[in-house]
Amino acid sequence: MMELENVRVIKQSGKSTVELVKEKGKETFFIRKTLAGKRYIYEKIFELSHPYLPELYEVNVGEDSTTVLEEYIEGETFGSAALSEKEMIKAFRELCSVLGYLHEKDIIHRDIKPSNIILAKDGHIRLIDFDAARTPKEELEQDTRLLGTRGYAPPEQYGFSQTDERADIYALGITMKQLLGDRARKPHYRHIIQKCTNLNPDRRYRSIAQVKAAFSNKRYAALAVCASAAVIAGLGFAIAGFGKSEPVVEQGETELLGVEVLDAPENPHWNGESGIAIWGNVAESGADGEVAYEWRLYRKDTPETPDPSKDKFMAEGGMRGNGGINEEDNTYIMNLAEAMEEGENGYYYFEVRALGDGIRYENSPYMMSDGFEYKGENAPTLPKPEGLAWKMFETEAGRRYYATWSNLDDYDDATSFNVTVYDKDGNYVMNNIWEKEYIMEKGENGIMINGEFLSDLSGKYRFTVQALTASPNEYKSSPMPDPVPEEYFSPWFYRY
Repeated sequence: MMELENVRVIKQSGKSTVELVKEKGKETFFIRKTLAGKRYIYEKIFELSHPYLPELYEVNVGEDSTTVLEEYIEGETFGSAALSEKEMIKAFRELCSVLGYLHEKDIIHRDIKPSNIILAKDGHIRLIDFDAARTPKEELEQDTRLLGTRGYAPPEQYGFSQTDERADIYALGITMKQLLGDRARKPHYRHIIQKCTNLNPDRRYRSIAQVKAAFSNKRYAALAVCASAAVIAGLGFAIAGFGKSEPVVEQGETELLGVEVLDAPENPHWNGESGIAIWGNVAESGADGEVAYEWRLYRKDTPETPDPSKDKFMAEGGMRGNGGINEEDNTYIMNLAEAMEEGENGYYYFEVRALGDGIRYENSPYMMSDGFEYKGENAPTLPKPEGLAWKMFETEAGRRYYATWSNLDDYDDATSFNVTVYDKDGNYVMNNIWEKEYIMEKGENGIMINGEFLSDLSGKYRFTVQALTASPNEYKSSPMPDPVPEEYFSPWFYRY
């Protein structure tokens, strides 16, 4: 047993005391909680391990009180940290990851709010404060302890019915709305928030996995949705290996009764030195005829295959759509160079799983790739696309719209370009990604924008272009700041 000494009282009420303590004679800090009543939920949490949960060192349930000694997390609360939109979405996805893990363990947090989410010094979140948490009980019609924070807790948490994971989904939606601010009005976010916070629990997302997948539809999914199969077919399939594929079952994942687990993507690997990830397509994944996947990127100093139970991933994302399928050998392709460039030199691995619809299929286990040695930390960036302009052509099939730029000749044929279209209010509309070789084959020196995305006849649209490297050890992708400055946008295209 450690000998502890008090540093200061952080919070105190009639039912709880939260103190900052440290080991006597050392500068090792801990949080000590003394809670009124028997809080058996902490005994259950004590047995858990997840990178986004604080570690519990001691839990003592007495006759009248419960004492908990837990890890002290140095960082800022979610509500006080200044985050870019990209950083905020990463944090939301991490929150979904830890909530999904807890729900698999039959634990409902019941007090999701910005002050209970810490952005730690390692760049990842920690979900804290389980004082209101509970496990569902089949024999109860409503919760016996009506705890939570007004404004974040759903109606059922005030005694109307027993809470389940949809209570956390509601609070997550409220948290998203508060922290996104004006950005919450963007159509993509607005749809997610409205579905999370529906007053009828049956009309919310059924699981945190569905919420997490919904985030993929804005940035990462769109990159895959519109990629041309003709572009993909032009890529090679050389395998660079430091390890081999092995299924990795995520902590807390179990097979749902009556729901078949999807087959894991086969042979995930890097495409030579291109930074492009390839894996076997799982045709049964996703929904509405579109396959769906989720990936995580790991970095190691040495060529050792990561252990997901111990090693933290540095980035994650998802994609939905059939544009990344190479029909010749039934593989799926995704360029991860941009995510890799956010780290340092080293050995990079990705793991990928197929996402189920939760009705016919449950998510597959993760599969780990071989290794890619990244040496491009100090590599120069590709030039920024310049001279952005809209072009329109009248054809027998109707009007065709293209996003073009004047310095296409500055890039090699393997470079891909991500065009993102925004409306007059700055809302994301769509994006499309083509390889230069395919752009040249199409003959219009630009990327086609489907007219259905420009349907507002009284609206106006503009786009950005980012060049994505296929040689990350030689060049980085062209810059795309967040938020995007005015000089990165094309002129407006007016429909009226």
